Amino acid sequence: MKKIVLTANGFENRNIWKIFLKLIDKNPEKIKAIFVPTAANDADAIEVLPKCMHDLLDLNISANNILVYDLHYKMEYNELCEFDTIYFCGGSPQYLLSRINNTGFNESLKKFVDNGGVYIGVSAGSIICANNLPENLGYIKCKLDVHGKEGINIGKFDPNEYSNIKLPDYKAIIIQDNTYEVIE
Repeated sequence: MKKIVLTANGFENRNIWKIFLKLIDKNPEKIKAIFVPTAANDADAIEVLPKCMHDLLDLNISANNILVYDLHYKMEYNELCEFDTIYFCGGSPQYLLSRINNTGFNESLKKFVDNGGVYIGVSAGSIICANNLPENLGYIKCKLDVHGKEGINIGKFDPNEYSNIKLPDYKAIIIQDNTYEVIE
């Protein structure tokens, strides 16, 4: 069962984190998370990393339950399954996707998501799920633009009806199995 939260700006509003907690269905103090800062390979993106980490900490996820994983090795599926969620930060989607694919982590990650692990994408972490780049993760078959002022309307939608989806900072795309919904 796929459980994917795609955002432009993380848990920008409380409704996004409420949906995340509902998807994970676990007491926040017991949630185990992987935090992937890899896409943040320039000064502007690095500056936002503390805000991204606080997306998890502000939910009362213990810092002791958060593993920072920078894609320097392939994490095998069985190790990944020790966690409930994986949070991909923003930055360079090209760099992030190349690290995921070059380490072979894409195989473990897809299996994790297909078996109910919760995927959180922020900016670049969302873009790699869409058709913006070759060898993407393939969760949305069209292109995804983030950080615009206007964007896709809230509610359920069919991604096959779009060639490009615009996702502003205050909205999120929630994918559960084959259901796609925009929330704010």
